[in-house]
Amino acid sequence: MRLVVVESPAKAKTINKYLGPDYRVMASYGHIRDLLSKDGSVQPDNDFSMIWEVSPRGKKCIQDISSSLKNCNELLLATDPDREGEAISWHLKEVLQESKKLNVPFRRIVFHEITKSAIKDAIAHPRDIDSSLVDAYLARRALDYLVGFTLSPILWRKLPGSKSAGRVQSVALRMISEREAEIEAFEKKEYWSIEGKFQAKNKKIFDARLIGYQGEKLDKFSIVNDKQANSLKESLQNQQFSVISVETKRVKRNPAPAFITSTIQQEASRKLGFSAKKTMQLAQNLYEGINIDGETVALITYMRTDSVNLSREAMEKIRELIGEKYGKAFLPEKPRFYQTKVKNAQEAHEAIRPVDVTITPESLLGKVSADLQKLYNLVWKRAVASQMSSAEFDQMQVDISDDKKDVFRANGSVIAFEGFLKVYVEGRDEPPEDDPEGLLPPLAKGDQTPLQNLDAIQHFTTPPPRFSEASLVKKMEELGIGRPSTYATILQVLQDRGYVKLEKKLFVPEIRGRLVTSFLMSFFGKYLEYGFTADLEQSLDDVSNGKKPRNEVLKNFWNGFCVNVAETKEIKISDVIDKLNESLASLLFASGDSKKISRECPECKQGELSLKIGRFGSFIGCSRYPECKYVKKLDSSPASEGDDAVAQSSEYPKFLGVDPSDQAEITLRKGPYGLYIQKDKKNEETGQKSSQKKAKEKPPRASVPKFIAPGDVNLDLAISLLRMPKILGQHDGEDVKIGIGRFGPYVLFRGKYTSIRKQETIFSMNLEDAVKLLKN
Repeated sequence: MRLVVVESPAKAKTINKYLGPDYRVMASYGHIRDLLSKDGSVQPDNDFSMIWEVSPRGKKCIQDISSSLKNCNELLLATDPDREGEAISWHLKEVLQESKKLNVPFRRIVFHEITKSAIKDAIAHPRDIDSSLVDAYLARRALDYLVGFTLSPILWRKLPGSKSAGRVQSVALRMISEREAEIEAFEKKEYWSIEGKFQAKNKKIFDARLIGYQGEKLDKFSIVNDKQANSLKESLQNQQFSVISVETKRVKRNPAPAFITSTIQQEASRKLGFSAKKTMQLAQNLYEGINIDGETVALITYMRTDSVNLSREAMEKIRELIGEKYGKAFLPEKPRFYQTKVKNAQEAHEAIRPVDVTITPESLLGKVSADLQKLYNLVWKRAVASQMSSAEFDQMQVDISDDKKDVFRANGSVIAFEGFLKVYVEGRDEPPEDDPEGLLPPLAKGDQTPLQNLDAIQHFTTPPPRFSEASLVKKMEELGIGRPSTYATILQVLQDRGYVKLEKKLFVPEIRGRLVTSFLMSFFGKYLEYGFTADLEQSLDDVSNGKKPRNEVLKNFWNGFCVNVAETKEIKISDVIDKLNESLASLLFASGDSKKISRECPECKQGELSLKIGRFGSFIGCSRYPECKYVKKLDSSPASEGDDAVAQSSEYPKFLGVDPSDQAEITLRKGPYGLYIQKDKKNEETGQKSSQKKAKEKPPRASVPKFIAPGDVNLDLAISLLRMPKILGQHDGEDVKIGIGRFGPYVLFRGKYTSIRKQETIFSMNLEDAVKLLKN
């Protein structure tokens, strides 16, 4: 018998059906160990050796694997086909070898879709664990640890009330903070346009804009006030206009490639309003398999990928569907191949696509949750459209003029051939200006076009928009900052720490986030530079490709970073305040529409205003305190090092994922007595939450115990909490139960409650453990 280890129970259940009785499939539940959560777990002076700690769940996993290996003759490590999956396999192998429990051959297998043929093919082509991918994981983990455990204490000491600082999160925070500073510094500019309505030969009315006046070309800011605009309008009123030129051309628009990790996050944000985190959790469900008509079906390929390629077999099936469903006109002569535009892309996998393109989105209505169906709909349509013919447009540009050489221009566009647009239209964050839309009436050179109406329209320039999740992910990807698979976590961490908030789905930096960014830019600016961060990502990718040794990258970073850290030791908090007063002057001391910066105290008129930072938040105070008690509050809530950042977040309820057993949505919520888990089942016919249909019927809920940090609550943990109390089995003919009560975790047997001292072990406890506890 062969033992196969995957990451999730849902995947294990599906694969077990495909492999039959000669295989046993188990789940590791993700990582079994992590760096010990204390300073010194990465040791630069000892060749960057790392100290690992196996989690309670990891220990249980190792015990179960060891027990199963006694009846098996081979171990197949089948964790996810990416750098993180490679690391999980490596950890499993290392821990089993260290405990001398790996006494059978082991191999690594990978597959990018959960189908019987893909899994059989993977088993037929095993390989060794990829040491370069593992080295890249170790280098990235070491860097993030060293930066976090080095920078965070400096932040706490020099900038009281701050939370921790992450390597990539800090750069993302800088992007959000600097965009806000741009918006605050923006000065709107007035401009005017002259818009006319003209009549064509067939009596149809069309619009045109003035682009030239008496032989002089007009640009956007040629007309700057109402006096000038009305003067031009008056001079044009009684002129006779005719067509002086007509330009027509046919243009093609090609489809976008199938989704990669970053683009599915962007499109789901634009079109469905999903957060990056929710998108990835739903995609994980679609990849691992959904229960449809009593059978678990994997619907999409692996969702963490930078590759825009499709396998030749997948392209052939998609092209076959296009020909049958839409006709030969929508099928190009040859398959379409794409090249990635992503910096530092890793193209080891396929793009995200349907496992079976014949499973249409419409066929899933009422069979899966509404959100799963919506995301699958996006994936299916994008993949199919990527292999369809180009869309074709007829664009027309018409200039009309009078005898004074006053020129108006009209633009129009009409779809000549739908092509891929019949299936999919890509979303945009910001529609381009002057995008020609609409159909113009038939016009020819020399046609008389009588002026029907003329308007002078006032405009103002607008500041750059705040980042949405989609536009921030897109910008980070363009700059090569971080990995697409980590974007969802990065954005969530920034919110959890209280550095940013979402308002109308746009990121707004909190004052705490602005202060942290200003501090880091003042004293660690090099490490927040976009180019430096992207170059470091490239070095990490070089490690994964075997081009650079892991420790060389770590040494190059650490040597320079240590010097920078040493330079900050002598810095006083007063020096930090002076820097922040200077760099954030426009935020802290500007007043009124004029945005004039003044540090004179408005109350006593003698003291100087300055930033004050304490355990109860940030504020502006007067230098003559306590004589002058002027205070201007900055923080909306105090920042205390003892508070958990997640618990302070107002972004509740938080979507955790979908229960694989019944497709019910599970959320983390905040109530008057603390955090709790809620499970909302969907009505199969309407897709609405059943708890809304029956107001009196409360949905299943479970409190989050105090010994669990809010940031540690994930889907698996939530499902475990909802199943409490649960029966482990029978002992001496009676049930043995475990649960969590007001005094903590317990074992219940024959009416007697026994406390579980190591509270976290309740999630890995089995019947044998419980009986042992009862006997002790």
